[in-house]
Order: sequence, then C-alpha cells, then structure tokens
Amino acid sequence: MAAAPVWSVDPRTGKQREQVAVEATAQEVDAAVRAAHSVRGALADRTVRSAFLRAAADQLEAAKEQLVEAADAETALGPVRLTGELARTCYQLRAFADIVDEGAFLDVVINHPDDTATPPIPDLRRYKIPLGVVAVYSASNFPFAFSVAGGDTASALAAGCPVVVKAHPDHPALSELVAATLRRAAGLHGIPKGVVGLVHGFEAGIELIKHPLVAAAGFTGSVRGGRALFDAAAGRPVPIPFHGELGSLNPVVVTEAAAAERAEAIGAGLAGSMTLGVGQFCVKPGFVLAPAGAAGDRLVKSLTDAVSDTDAGVLLDHRMRDNFLAGVAERAELPDVESPVTAGACGEHTVSAGFLTVPAEKLTAEGEHDLLLEECFGPLTVVARYEDEDQAKRVLDRLPGNLTATVHLSTEEAAGEGRGAEILAELTPLAGRVLVNGWPTGVAVAPAQHHGGPYPATTSTSTSVGGTAIERWLRPVVFQGAPEALLPPELRDGNPLGLPRRFDGRLER
Repeated sequence: MAAAPVWSVDPRTGKQREQVAVEATAQEVDAAVRAAHSVRGALADRTVRSAFLRAAADQLEAAKEQLVEAADAETALGPVRLTGELARTCYQLRAFADIVDEGAFLDVVINHPDDTATPPIPDLRRYKIPLGVVAVYSASNFPFAFSVAGGDTASALAAGCPVVVKAHPDHPALSELVAATLRRAAGLHGIPKGVVGLVHGFEAGIELIKHPLVAAAGFTGSVRGGRALFDAAAGRPVPIPFHGELGSLNPVVVTEAAAAERAEAIGAGLAGSMTLGVGQFCVKPGFVLAPAGAAGDRLVKSLTDAVSDTDAGVLLDHRMRDNFLAGVAERAELPDVESPVTAGACGEHTVSAGFLTVPAEKLTAEGEHDLLLEECFGPLTVVARYEDEDQAKRVLDRLPGNLTATVHLSTEEAAGEGRGAEILAELTPLAGRVLVNGWPTGVAVAPAQHHGGPYPATTSTSTSVGGTAIERWLRPVVFQGAPEALLPPELRDGNPLGLPRRFDGRLER
C-alpha cells in the first residue's frame, strides 16, 4: 500500500496544519506487532506493570499543557473539556494499577483432590493469563479517554498485554505525543518501547486486525467500520475476540406523571445532555418517548427554549459535519416529522443544535420512519409523542441494542407506585446501563460501571469502562495434577503473592 502523508487538520477551518507521519505500510504494521509480541515478558511482573501504569499517568499529567493544546488544535473540543478528559484518563490508569496490585482479576481458584466426590475431583488450579498483543482502534470523540492512552490500552496493559494502536485520523499529532509519553513511562521501568505501538492509515487498520500475532482487538467507532473489522476478526484463520462499541440511540422514556410533575426540568435537562460536546458523546440521548397532551407540550416548550439558547459548535471533522447535515435533512423530510428547532449549518464550519418531533404511532411498525431509530451523530434528538402506555411499549419493542436506556418517573412512581418497575423491566433488555431520573452523558470510571450493551451498541457482553474491562484481555487456564514446584507462584498453596483466591471452596482475601 502507498505511504500517504498523515496531516493534522484544524476542524475550525478545515485546513491542514502540519504533516505528522505517513500511513504505515504492511511491513511497518508487521514490525510494530512483532515488537509488541517480543516484549510480553516485560509485563509479566505485576509490580512492574502497576508501576508502569502509574508512571504513565504521571507523565501525562506532566505534559498536560502540551497535550491539551495539541488535542484542542485537532478536535476543537476546548481546553476545559479536554483537561477534564485527560484527568479522567490518568485516574483510569491509576485505577487499573490498583487492580493489578490487588490481583483479584486473576480469579485464582484451587481445588485439592477429593476422592469422595462424584465424580472424584483431581488437583485443579485455575487462574487467568494475558491473551497477547491487543490491537486498539482509537475513537474520534474522546482523544484521550478512548484513544492511545484510553480504556482499551490501559486495561490491556493492566492485563499484561502489549498494544498496537491504530491512531484516529482526527488527532494524529496528539496520538504521536501520547504514544511517546507512554513509551517514556515504560522506559522508566525497563520496559521496551515496543510495548505501545502506533500506526496510521485505513489500510494499516486492516493489516492490524489480520496480523497472526494479534490476539484480540478493541474498537470504538461507527457501526459500518466496526462491523467490517468484527467480520475480519471472525474470518481470520484463527478468529480472535473483537470488543467493539459501534453505535447507540440511548432511548429515554418520560412517563406522563413525570412530565406532569416537572416537564420544564426534564426538557432543560434533555437539552443539556443532547447538546453536550456538540452532541458527540456515544451516550447522547438520541431518542425520547414523551407523552402527547399538555404535559408533553410543556416539555417540548422547555426543550425548545433551552436548545434555542445553545451556541453553535464545531464537529470533530468536516466529514462528520457533512454526514450530520445530510442526516438531519433526510429525517426532517419524513412525513409528519416537525422541527421545533432546526439543526443545521451555522457558518462554514459550525453546526447548530435542534430536535425533531414525530407521532409515536409512526414508529410502531416497520416503515420509512425507521430512520429515526438510527443514531445521528451530532446535536440532534428525536422526540416521539405517544398517546398511551401500550403505544410507547410497542415502540420500545422495536428498538435495537443500546449503551444506555433512561426513564424519568414521578416521585410516586419512583417510590414503587405505578408502572416504574415495569418500565425498568422493559428497558433492561435494551441496554447495558439503565438510568432513573438522570441523563446518560457522563460515564463514571468506577468498579461497578458497565459501558456496553446488546448489538449494535457493542459486539460483546463486556465493558470498556471500569475495572472489569480488564477481563476482555484474559483467558482462564487450569493446571491439573501439577507438582507444587512447577506451579506459577499465583497457584501455590502457600499463596506467596498474597492474592485473593477461592481455596477449596472458601473465599480468602
């Protein structure tokens, strides 16, 4: 493949800023993967691994000003948002370091022989080991948290897996800076720089997923791109796990009682959530079921006022801007669709936020309005007005899988009166995170977090945020009848590493 130049582009003007690198050839992808594969042993010591993760956070913080400036120049997301995202990224790296030190993720289970069991139990010792080199495909909308040093990379390194990152074309210069920072942190602990590889280019991404030494992949992006890589991962001579986040509508249900109680607050909250980051969050509420009638009218009026007061913003690149404008126009032209606030172009490089309304009845059966049930990336949401609970349920039954689903209940419904529990039960099959009286934008990095959902939200049942994200890059192995002297220290009776474990049926901490 041709080695085309890779340019840093200013989304505020659409102009090229500087040449950053060239697209990686197949030979360069091969070299990056082989370099990562060769340094797996350097991550074997958990103490070294956790120290590396903490050093990576320290180094990123030390370079904060340079990194935020570079990120803003390529994404136009603004220093405040980017500073917060970098802080989140550093916190995540340290959180995984704590997980590595604790060791519970190894899931150590030891069973001694028991001849009285039926059938008899031999000596069995189980724990988890790293898969190998992980390919990471960076996201456009989170240049820190879902990119070179983001959750896929942090969790893979925590699991003991080197990574090769396919940089996103929207922030190539930042990607180079962050990769260099991670390698610098690795060097402080004697880990070769090949532990974090970086390649640029569309063809390089394809070569990466096909490489025989790549053992798993993590992706955040579009349904089309993610599905192509997912199929490639499954179609290899040796298929590999592909953990992809592809797209999400993130439905919201507003009950009639909730609208009657606080329509204005719900409308204002929806406006803030769907326009946050110029609508470029993967958990943006893109579809809302709101009641018809006076209470619903109040909600729409509040949403109209709040969205109308929202400043225009710059999308991550002009391709996304063009797709957004085309998507808005195509949806607005559908029969019975109204535009209380019209989203669209605002100047040469910015877009204004807006929303559409449609009778929910138009979505209860397959038809041309199904376009409204597809994600439109940017500051747009669709409000479907339902006449009764049955109509709302029929629309919910047609929704695809999502990262999140939200319900707004009245005070009485939240206390257990009415259909609150029933609606939660209806939403649970649709999403990986179900919210009550909140908004989905904002994904906390916490042990209990789950950022995933039924397809097409994700291609696996795993999470890409939170401590259990590490499980994606591990596989269990059991030793049977192995002499104590030959066992890894994690599986020896004396527990020399002091690991949490289940020992002959008893949980030990």
